[in-house]
Amino acid sequence: MKQLPSINDIRLWLADNPGATRRDIAKAFGIKGGAKIDLKVMLRELEDEGSLAPRHRSSGGGDKLPPVTVLEISAPDAEGDLFARPVEWRGEGAAPVILFLTQPGDPALGQGDRVLAKLEEIRGPDYDYQARLIRKLGANPSRILGIFRKEAQGGRIVPIDKGADRFWSVTETGGAEDGELVHAEPLTKGRFGPSRAKVLERLGDPTAPKAVSLIAIHQHGIRDAFPDDVVAEADKAGPVQEKGRRDLRALPLMTIDPWDARDHDDAVYAEADSDPENAGGYILWVAIADVAAYVRPNSELDREARRRGNSTYFPDRVVPMLPDILSGDLCSLHEGVDRPCIALRMVIGEDGSKRSHEFFRAMMCSVASLTYEQAQAADDGQLDDATAPLAQALADLFGAYRALTRARHRRQPLDLDLPERQIILSEEGRVTSVAFKQRFDAHKLVEEFMVLANVAAAETLR
Repeated sequence: MKQLPSINDIRLWLADNPGATRRDIAKAFGIKGGAKIDLKVMLRELEDEGSLAPRHRSSGGGDKLPPVTVLEISAPDAEGDLFARPVEWRGEGAAPVILFLTQPGDPALGQGDRVLAKLEEIRGPDYDYQARLIRKLGANPSRILGIFRKEAQGGRIVPIDKGADRFWSVTETGGAEDGELVHAEPLTKGRFGPSRAKVLERLGDPTAPKAVSLIAIHQHGIRDAFPDDVVAEADKAGPVQEKGRRDLRALPLMTIDPWDARDHDDAVYAEADSDPENAGGYILWVAIADVAAYVRPNSELDREARRRGNSTYFPDRVVPMLPDILSGDLCSLHEGVDRPCIALRMVIGEDGSKRSHEFFRAMMCSVASLTYEQAQAADDGQLDDATAPLAQALADLFGAYRALTRARHRRQPLDLDLPERQIILSEEGRVTSVAFKQRFDAHKLVEEFMVLANVAAAETLR
């Protein structure tokens, strides 16, 4: 296949061949087949800068939008209605106003998100079109991930996003080599000139295993950088007021998580109930990190968390729902550190029935951050330095779990305890093997406690 010309090569050829068509350009440079897709992106950029006459459109009205188009979501108005604007508008005057109609099952949309939408011309009092979602495309990028292509004067970045419609011209290359995967920052994205960017980070070989996570993040429009105002709000998070919270710091609550857990969301503790009317029963405690102590409704943090919806985990990284100072520190129940929590005290009968429960806000201090393997070994009689001081508490935790298991067997629910596969990676990020993940009673213990906690929450809220 003939090598694709640079944008500058095409500019020089157009200077000698004014009035040439796109077909003339493809023929002159011998571009065929799949290479025409890359050529189309360059021609679009030349059209934007005025070096190439725009293609004539026959859309039945120069100032009308096509029935299916790409929109960018605007901020909601005072009444909460969502509006959007076309990403590309070449008509005369201001772009039309578009009311965006959300439907049940649509993903959460926020300001700056891009969508492919179906339009209906309405000519309402305050808007010109109504739009309905076809699919979400992701936000206008604050960062570009792409392949750097070196040219005589700097270079260009070819975005890895298949939906990208242009290259990015680069003069500040950061020393990037041809063919490298790079992170770049957009500098301009005007309608009347080439889009420019500067390289921020060289990421090396795009075929390397650890590049896959970065590419997946960008391909799926996952927000992997926090806006400055969100970070600033997180940085202001200070000590939580203890007034009105019950002090549970003397209670030996512990976290039980995978060995590679990046944060600790919940803690548990159990003890035999001393009430003679509940002989053989347990007092079961579940505590979860009180995120609401730091994230206020409608704050910048809250809005950003709503846009993200969840944390996203990859083999070599995590894209958190909240900035790391919260997700990895203040909202994580680290061992030996005071933390605000939502606590739940439940009374469990010997038969596994929940007799009562109570929720309250509290302060806690985890006595240990255990792995599932450590907790299971303790139940099997193999104590270590971390579990030996907690031998009785762990015995009571497993006792409460077995009581709940008896109740489960009586209910005869559908058992979906299916084997889970685990992909084993080398230090370089390459897959070395696929194995069944070990599953212990310690896993089921935490799951059973969390299900019961959710039942208690549902009963409280109904």
